[in-house]
Formats: sequence, structure tokens, C-alpha cells
Amino acid sequence: MIVRTIENIKGTESEVTTPNWVSRRLLLKKDGMGFSFHETVIYAGTETPMQYLNHLEAVYCIEGEGEVETIEDGKVYPIKPGTLYALDQHDRHILRAKTQMRMACVFNPPCTGREVHGDNGAYPLEKAYEKPI
Repeated sequence: MIVRTIENIKGTESEVTTPNWVSRRLLLKKDGMGFSFHETVIYAGTETPMQYLNHLEAVYCIEGEGEVETIEDGKVYPIKPGTLYALDQHDRHILRAKTQMRMACVFNPPCTGREVHGDNGAYPLEKAYEKPI
């Protein structure tokens, strides 16, 4: 069994901070679960363009308000607590935080833990991890 808390993640290499967000990676590729699970705080007033070319992501808003815009069609979706959005088509999008937002994020394939968005808005793809038995 794996048991972790946000408090245990803070200040470790599993906490990644950028000017727009801080991501606390609770489950990673090395855990062998087949997905990674992160709590990400998006700072109020920020706008983050992204496109996960190598991953699928589902995001659940726990607190705060903002919006996500899909670039392909220009649709804007309001985000508030209780909203889930899933980037099932590797959608190019912009996340805008009106207030500070706290999000629960799941990635497949799982992240290794230190990823940040590259120039193309994507996380790099790592080789599959096989958990030793």
C-alpha cells in the first residue's frame, strides 16, 4: 500500500513550482500504478497554454474558479469546484485562473515527477516503467 500526504510532498523533489502553478506529485511512474496523480495549485490571474502531446490528462477542480479554452474551436468552459475536464484528444488549450484553483490531476502514461511544460506546451514522454516484483 502507498500512503502519502501533501505535507510529506512539500519541499521535496516531488513538488514542482513554476511562475503559474505548483504541482505536488503524489503518485509517479516509479510507483507502478499505470498513472500519476498530482495536486496542482494554479495561481490567481495566470494563463497557461498547454498541449499534452504525449499524455492524456483528467483534471478535477477542488476549489477556485477559472476557465479552460480549447484552441482548435475557441470554446471556453467555466471551471469551478466539482468540474472535471479530460483532454482525451491531446487538446491544445489555455487554462485561466480567475482565483487560485486547486486541482486533482491524473496523467496516463504516468509522469516521472520533474516534468514542466516545454516550448510546445507538452510534458516529455519517458520510456515505460516496469515495477519490479
